[in-house]
Formats: sequence, C-alpha cells, structure tokens
Amino acid sequence: MDIPNNSALALSQAIAQRQIGCEEWMRATLAQIARYNPAHLALVSLVDGDTLLAQARACDQALARGEHHGWLHGIPQAVKDLSDVAGLPTSMGSLALHPLHPTQDGLVAARLRAQGAIFVGKTNTPEFGLGSHTFNEVFGATRNAWNPQLSAGGSSGGAAVALALHMLPVADGSDFMGSLRNPAGWNHVFGLRPTPGRVPYLSPAPDVLDPLGTEGPMARHIDDLAMMLATLAGPHPKAPHALADNPAQFRPPVSPAAPGVRVGWLGDLGGHLAFEDGILALCQQALGRLSDVGCHVDQAALRVNLNGVWQAWLLWRNVLVGNKLKPLLQRPGVRAQIKPEAQWEYDQSVRFQAADLQRATATREGLKQAFDNLWQQFDVLALPVSQVWPFDVNWRWPQRINDKPMQTYHHWMEVVLYATFAGLPCLCVPAGFGANGLPMGLQLIGRAQDEWGLLQLGKAYETAAASMLAKRPPGLELPLP
Repeated sequence: MDIPNNSALALSQAIAQRQIGCEEWMRATLAQIARYNPAHLALVSLVDGDTLLAQARACDQALARGEHHGWLHGIPQAVKDLSDVAGLPTSMGSLALHPLHPTQDGLVAARLRAQGAIFVGKTNTPEFGLGSHTFNEVFGATRNAWNPQLSAGGSSGGAAVALALHMLPVADGSDFMGSLRNPAGWNHVFGLRPTPGRVPYLSPAPDVLDPLGTEGPMARHIDDLAMMLATLAGPHPKAPHALADNPAQFRPPVSPAAPGVRVGWLGDLGGHLAFEDGILALCQQALGRLSDVGCHVDQAALRVNLNGVWQAWLLWRNVLVGNKLKPLLQRPGVRAQIKPEAQWEYDQSVRFQAADLQRATATREGLKQAFDNLWQQFDVLALPVSQVWPFDVNWRWPQRINDKPMQTYHHWMEVVLYATFAGLPCLCVPAGFGANGLPMGLQLIGRAQDEWGLLQLGKAYETAAASMLAKRPPGLELPLP
C-alpha cells in the first residue's frame, strides 16, 4: 500500500485491520520528512527517529494484544507550534520566549493523543502566529510545497506544507485572519475554519473582546477533514462558551450536498478589494464545478460600509493582540527581540478608548446583519482565499497589489476577515492553478454552526474536481513501505 498517498481514514482502517503496521507507516513518514523537510521546513522540533519507531512498535504490540486506541492509532501527527505538546518545546516562533517545555498537552494535542496519535514534532508558524507568511527567527521560513522560492502562507504554513508533501496525513491549524485558510489555498489542500466555540478556546485569562480565533482541521480529503473536526470539536469544562453539540455529528462518511444549494459569489466586493491578475477568474472557474453538480451560483453583494469594517477589524485585532503581548513587552529588553509587526500591533492597541470599542462593536453588528440579509437569498457565500499569489519567500509581506498600496502587514489578506468578523464557519477548497502554475483556494462561507453543510458541499466539489485535486507538487515522490 502506498502509505503517504492514501487518505488518513483508509490508512487508519488498514492499521486497525493489521494490513499494515504502525512501524512501517512511521518508517515511510520518516523517509518523507528526510526527503522534503530540509528544503521546505514544514516541521520543527522533530523527535528522534529511533524514539518514534519505538513508539510505533509499541502501537503494533498493542494491536497484537487486541488494543486499539482510536482512529489515529500509531499515526504520525505534529501540532502547530503555538500549542503545547507534552515533552516537546513550544517556541511560538519567538526569540523573546525561552522555549516552554510543557508537561501536559494542550487541548488539540490531548484530543489527538486520545485517538492514538504519535507526535513527530511541531508545525512551523510565524512569530506568535502573526501574519500570513510563515517565517521566524527561531527556525526560519517555511517554503511553499509547489515552489520553495515562495511563501507557504500562514500562520498554519507548516501544517499545509506538511500535508501537501505527504509528511502528515491530516493536520491541525488555527485561524484568526485566514491563518488556516490562506496556507490551505496556497498549498492545494482543504482547510476548515469552524464556528467559534466549535473547537473549545482555552485561554489563561479572559479576553476583553470576542477572541475571534479558532483552531480547526486541515486535510487532503473531505472525509479526513470531517474526522479531524469530530476529533477536535466538543465541549470542555474549562471553556464555558464552547458549543455543547455532540462532535460525533461530524464523523464521516460525508454525503455530497444535494442539488439546489444557492451559492452567492462576492467576487471583489464591488471593486473594494484589489486582486492580482488571474485570481478572480480562477475562482469563478472553480465555482463552475459547483454549478456542474447542481448548485445555483449567482452574484452577491455585501451591503455594508466596507472601509468602516476594515477600521473596526483593525481596532479589534490590535486590542486582542496587544493584550496578549503586553505581559511580554513589559519585560526589560524584550521589545527589540520581537518582530516589528508585533510591536506595531501593541503600539496601536494602547491608544484606543472605550468609545472606539463601542463604535467597532456597532460596525461588527452591522456586518453580521449584512450577512443575515444575504442568507435570505443564499445558502453559502464564496470569495477567493487570497488577493495575491504566493510571493517571494524573502519578502516580509506584499507592499502593493497592482497600484494599490497595502496599509498594514496584513492588509493584503483583507478578503479573509469577513467570515472571521461575522463569526461564521468557512471551508477553503483548492480552486486550481493559475497560468503561473501556482495553487489558489476558494472560500465557502456558511451560516453559523453549519459546518456539516459546508462539508457536504465540499464533498460534492471534491467529486466534481477529482482530476484537479489529484495533482501533486512537482517532483513529489511517495515512498513505498
């Protein structure tokens, strides 16, 4: 069996039935990591190979005794380096932090470990997860799976590249301003930003505002994505605002959406957003696949003051990021050790007054109402996942899109803020490839708490786009056990 090229669920079943061994799977994974990770730097803080093989053998021995620990039994995993994994360092990509050495798993690692996962390391992230370009001063830059001279996106860039190059069968990511969706689109994999609260948010201290960010699943196949969501979701005693629904509702198989789903194409938001050439056309072509499976695709308009939404978003984000960085920045000498983008977020946050927050809250409510109005006409809304193609890995961020200057280090990602700010789930599907040979993604935004509807639509899309989805990064070799 071609281990890395198969779906996670198919391989999980093969392990459970002892058609393949955990050790053989681990050897294939280690071969893939050795082949691609040095050039792409998707995985960091790697565990020694002998240690991993010993853990895999122990999983085989458990199976021989009739013990099966879950659908990830013996399967290699790597959690994003913003979250804790017992026994592995947590760096958050920052020289300002002495690497933490947690003795307990964070929520994501705990839920994956409970299903039998073996942790091979962490996935790389930008410093503190800030910015949609995965580079940091601790490890370096993660490079795009399709062209190592280009950015992988971020902040879940390591996860996306590890998936695309078959170093991992599934992965976790997190998403604040497209941190899960953008790298999925740029590396030709699926990514799902759930409704906030679907995956519990555990914070050591309460945020002043709705935290907006959420963890979620990434995968190469929709059924794998659904199974990861079922694993990560569910209530937690330390997260009182988490959704209490039974996560088993997301367990595959996912049935394709029935014909008749109404999809609204938001495009460039009436000319508000600048896009590099070819992105809008490619995403419209991807929407054609939904038409082919019986969806009704029509133009949609988000009727709200978009400039006001951008300003309200900036304030909200500045305050959230600034509050998290404040304890660190109060330490002597730390400021010079963190990247200027993080310093800017904090400096912006300290100038806001209560009245500013009230206005931003009112603007956000207006955005939610604009989406509510659209749900009268549509079941799903669509946008590109990025306004630019993957850019030079040596850039910090794009300064312009065509003739439009970018005001901030994340202005070029404005297209992803709308689902986040409105509190809506969003599925990124691979849209295809531009004339430049680079991948791009399409966002499918659903009603609050309707992840299952998005997964069903994703399943229909997966079927219609099978030949395009089967494309693999240039030169990708898949080892046989």
